[in-house]
Amino acid sequence: MTNSLAGLSQVQSVAGLFRTRLNEDAARPAARVKKDGAWRDITWAELSASGEKVAWGLLALGLARGQMAALIGATRIEWTICDLGVMHAGATAVPVYHSNTAEEIRYILDNSGAVLAIVENAVQLKKLQAVREKLPKLARVILMEGEGAPGDAWVLSLAQLTALGAAHQTKSPNALADALAAQKRDDLHTLIYTSGTTGEPKGVMITNDNMIFAAERTVNTGLITREQRHLLFLPFAHSFAQLIKCGWFGSGLMQIYAESVDKLIDNARETKPTSLSAVPRVYEKVFNNAVAGAAAKTGVAGALAHLAMREFDAYSKAKEKGVSYSSIGFTIAKALVFPKMRATISDRLGGSIQQFISGGAPLARKIAYFFDLLGFDILEGYGLTETIAITSVNLPGACKLGSVGRPFADVELMIAPDGEILERGRQIMRGYFNKPEATAEVIDKDGWFHTGDIGELDGEGYLRITDRKKDLIKTSGGKYIAPQAIEGAIKTMSALISQVVVIGDGHKYVAVLITVVEDEARKVAVAAGEAPSSYAELSRAKSVNARVQETIDKLNATLASYETVKRFTILDRDFSQDAGELTPTLKVKRKACIAKFKAQIDAMYADE
Repeated sequence: MTNSLAGLSQVQSVAGLFRTRLNEDAARPAARVKKDGAWRDITWAELSASGEKVAWGLLALGLARGQMAALIGATRIEWTICDLGVMHAGATAVPVYHSNTAEEIRYILDNSGAVLAIVENAVQLKKLQAVREKLPKLARVILMEGEGAPGDAWVLSLAQLTALGAAHQTKSPNALADALAAQKRDDLHTLIYTSGTTGEPKGVMITNDNMIFAAERTVNTGLITREQRHLLFLPFAHSFAQLIKCGWFGSGLMQIYAESVDKLIDNARETKPTSLSAVPRVYEKVFNNAVAGAAAKTGVAGALAHLAMREFDAYSKAKEKGVSYSSIGFTIAKALVFPKMRATISDRLGGSIQQFISGGAPLARKIAYFFDLLGFDILEGYGLTETIAITSVNLPGACKLGSVGRPFADVELMIAPDGEILERGRQIMRGYFNKPEATAEVIDKDGWFHTGDIGELDGEGYLRITDRKKDLIKTSGGKYIAPQAIEGAIKTMSALISQVVVIGDGHKYVAVLITVVEDEARKVAVAAGEAPSSYAELSRAKSVNARVQETIDKLNATLASYETVKRFTILDRDFSQDAGELTPTLKVKRKACIAKFKAQIDAMYADE
């Protein structure tokens, strides 16, 4: 099969796309996984057989076309096998981050009406058990690993599920074929939950056709090819990973499952991938490691390394301004230092890496310049959960750094008069699940999806993202965070705290600016034997800072790991209308505060 997709007009579902790949490549390796300390390949035929066993089990439990089945766990081959089972049965998968709290999981399962959940292990099972009484529709839970719960029919092991499936197959041998034949392009393939600016998660309805379109475009452009060995660590609750799944089924590449994010580098060295898709934070770590390595060198090598990084800073600043840069030092660095840096990075990643794809959050231009200078393809793309992560991308040989590439074929793109990016096409979601009003707010009567991002198209058709209309924060790890929810929680947890501004957009962690209620702060300080005379001195008092830290710790215990507040700064005065920090209704002007207190914010991220 070539590196292009054609003749898919008869394919009606993602399960059908997978089976098309199976028919072409049954004996070829589909995935590489580490089991008992050793890597082994799994063929498309083996992957299919495992997925079908799960599908039979789900059909035996009565899971029907269109019903919701949650998948809760980290990225692993068992997740994909269970996902295949759900899609073959004709149900809709509802992926959930393994880092979600019990309450977050409860909301998603309740809102989606999930009748079944497949969980990774006992840790995830415990979360469901904690909210079981609040999920009356959840009829059964399946464990990917473990023996289930003796005496509790609510929980089944994967082995028990497949045993039920084998019996059902004997009784109803045509059930799976019938389930596959009934699937249509407009059926929901997955329901991916994202957060809006209010903080309330919304289920994004992604159809089979959305996914098939993504497969066609990623393969036909050559972004994803049959020859690649792709290292996967992205969670399938993220639309970026769902996009990779489309390209995988469409191209027939080998998917290498990393054991975890922490073992990503070790796994790369062991498996020698040729491509990696990641959020910017991964590339930031690679860059920071390179900088740290340069700083640690001594002697002549150290002098050259320090020279090279100084020259790179000058080079990147020139690139930002759109001007060329040259110097004797830069010439020396390109000849003696940067090639060694490239070799070091390549070796750490197995020595075969050819392509990096960045998505899920904006990639800092300096990082892109660094990878490009070393001779790597660093391909940044753009897309939202509502567009199955596919809108535009830079392609090999046609990459313009600082942009997110040209729109994919058949993706209609328009810049509204206010600069907002509007999209139309087969990539657009059906809508938000059970939220017609929210859907109408973002998809207008002409079918244009309003992204909430501000951008521009240059003369060559490359898209640049210049700003955000919405306040939703997106960390450099690609996680969306609703700041209002955290701000409101902090203020309601302590009478000491007056105002809160959550920071974190483009950063690897969340930080907050805080103002305190002067009278309450004085009480805390006096009780601790401190005697500050002014608000500014109160903001620096050890007892006041300790009390704020206690509040932050309490809040963090209720949040998912990626939402937790890592740093805070108490400002030396409260916000005011006169200073332009509050609206007439006393709402904080976020952008004004972020601009005004840039020095304090930068200090909280100084060691990032």
